[in-house]
Amino acid sequence: MAERLSFHEQIQKNKIKSFLLIVVIFAFFIAVGFLISMAVDPGYFFVIMIFATIFSLIYTVFGYYKSAEIAIASVKARKATKAGDGKFWNAAENMSIASGLPMPRLYVMDSKEINAFASGRDPSHAVICATTGAIEKLDKQELEGVIGHEMSHIANYDIRFMTLTAVLVGMISIIAQIFLRNLWFSNGQDRKGNAWLFFAAMIAAILAPIVAQLVSLAISRRREYGADATAVKFTRYPPGLSRALRKIKSEHVDSAEMKKYPKAVAPLFISDPFKKKVQGLFSTHPPIDERIRKLERM
Repeated sequence: MAERLSFHEQIQKNKIKSFLLIVVIFAFFIAVGFLISMAVDPGYFFVIMIFATIFSLIYTVFGYYKSAEIAIASVKARKATKAGDGKFWNAAENMSIASGLPMPRLYVMDSKEINAFASGRDPSHAVICATTGAIEKLDKQELEGVIGHEMSHIANYDIRFMTLTAVLVGMISIIAQIFLRNLWFSNGQDRKGNAWLFFAAMIAAILAPIVAQLVSLAISRRREYGADATAVKFTRYPPGLSRALRKIKSEHVDSAEMKKYPKAVAPLFISDPFKKKVQGLFSTHPPIDERIRKLERM
């Protein structure tokens, strides 16, 4: 018999792993910037870092403060009402009480698929959007499990955490682009130092954005595991969410339905709406089977 998992331990482990991955991205940012500046001109190190930081922050901060509005508009969701969407409303109220968080603004997206997402920079500006499929196909406990998962993202400040990740990944990409574009326009005339250092900087500039994005995806998967564990803390009933995930897994992929999901918003959903067959390093979500196995051991 498999050892029982404590949702408290799972929450703590996922927070620690997410933090360590952020440290890895930051260290990678410093290392790549230093290597490139040494290859071009050591005096450029702080100039490159400052420029990349400012540009990435300006680019990301607007999306951060408008994240909820952008996400809701992109899926063409309507505002939920207590009279017309009582099942959804009651589930959100119950999870709001269980979590101690303010009641989020609720929206409904027209889709037959079972799915939901949360967005917003903090609990006071949070929204939860559920599909019509989720509201219709899930029973009370399953829907509360899904809403509990989304409330967990709000409680854990996952939007803020992923925004920080996006800023760091953006800075790495900017540094790499500055270096590579400089090479293109200067034909290598600004080369300083030895050839091996210059070659190493060039390889780092090519690979850095890819590696940083892979680490970002790993953080996204960690936050999903963390939200599952926190949902159990709120609902005190693991089978609710695990049954909902089983229903999501068994759904048929409808190409017409997939067109309703913008790719930029897809990582926010409780399950990958495109249901990619290939799982692994390039996935925003962990495998559903693994999530179910963890829930069944709690």
